[in-house]
Amino acid sequence: MIQQNIYFNNLEEFINSSLQSYQVLTISLIDKKISSKKASGLGQGLGKCSNLLNLTLNLCQNQIDVQGASDLGSGLGKCSNLQNLTLGLEGNLIGNGDLSGLGSGLGECTNLQNLSLFLYQNQISAICASSLGFGLGKCTNLQNLILYLIQNQIDTQGASDLGQGLGKCTNLQNLKLYLNENKIDDGDLSGLGSGLGDCTNLQNLTLYLSKNQISAICASSLGSGLGKCTNLQKLTLSLENNKIDVQAASGLGSGLGKCTNLSKLTINLMHNKIGNGDLSCLGSGLGKCTNLSNLELSLGHNEIGDECASSLGSGLGECTNLSNLTLRLDNNQIRSEGASVLGSALIKCSNLSNLGLYLSRNLICLQGELELSSSLAKCTKLSNLTVELKKNCIKKSKYMKTKWLKSKRLVVLKINYN
Repeated sequence: MIQQNIYFNNLEEFINSSLQSYQVLTISLIDKKISSKKASGLGQGLGKCSNLLNLTLNLCQNQIDVQGASDLGSGLGKCSNLQNLTLGLEGNLIGNGDLSGLGSGLGECTNLQNLSLFLYQNQISAICASSLGFGLGKCTNLQNLILYLIQNQIDTQGASDLGQGLGKCTNLQNLKLYLNENKIDDGDLSGLGSGLGDCTNLQNLTLYLSKNQISAICASSLGSGLGKCTNLQKLTLSLENNKIDVQAASGLGSGLGKCTNLSKLTINLMHNKIGNGDLSCLGSGLGKCTNLSNLELSLGHNEIGDECASSLGSGLGECTNLSNLTLRLDNNQIRSEGASVLGSALIKCSNLSNLGLYLSRNLICLQGELELSSSLAKCTKLSNLTVELKKNCIKKSKYMKTKWLKSKRLVVLKINYN
């Protein structure tokens, strides 16, 4: 039995080698004009690697369609001892059709625990994504899954169906799902979150949905669905460059408030349509995550005004267990009043020890800086402070820096005006 990593970059050489002797194998066939027929042959060859434990298979930039991908999965399904698989199929011709054979084939690998599947830039449709989810749902022993579906044609229904399928992976602990630059628009996306909620062992989730057309109903339903992921401890949610308004952002927060075991949360809502209005439900919703200690919230480029900033602060004031907060509000329309109220509200985060507050390119003047500084000085446990105030209406003020330099409890201080 050969235990060291064996490398092939020629299909025929691999097919004609001692297939049953491999335990660790890397095959790189990038841009080799591999057709679906050749992919099927490769799958048959891999099916004879009965002792294979770890496989890295890179087939990006070839000519494999949906049938070839499914046949490849069927072949891999015969590798009953496979534990770790990285499969690169990006930049092929998968398109539309039934892709369940790929997932269900992998489901035959009863010892498969770790899977990384790269399928971006394949024109994958909703039907294809749905069938992939159905197939992957048979991989019941998966613990760690990374699924790249960037730059495809997946719509709201396809994303929801994918989530429902993945919900059957009941042993899944860590999931990274990339659905950037697809066709997800307004509609009910609750199936994606609620499906993942069926993964009762899921602890860490990274979900990228940036550069779609997600708006109010879609974002709110996503939050409602994710609220069923009650065992989540760490969540990264990227919704950058969509059409999310203030109501949708609040609905998202209300849903996430049901994830009571969350300890670390990163939300990116930059470049949306939040505007002005009552955003308190976003913060107060997160305040219900009673174990939340680390929060990074990015809301830059949203035309947020004083009312929105003030209500956000009011909501965040309910996150009393926060110890680390990064709040990005740059490139908005926040004036001195909004900055002042925001600072006053953060006093209620009584356990805050590390704060990064990014307010560059707003409309804050000297009075706002003074009031913000006075408020933050009342955060008695604060030891690390970063404040960005570039491109505001403050002219060469050093008040905040001078004031904080007198503080004996601060370990790290970074205040930038220019």
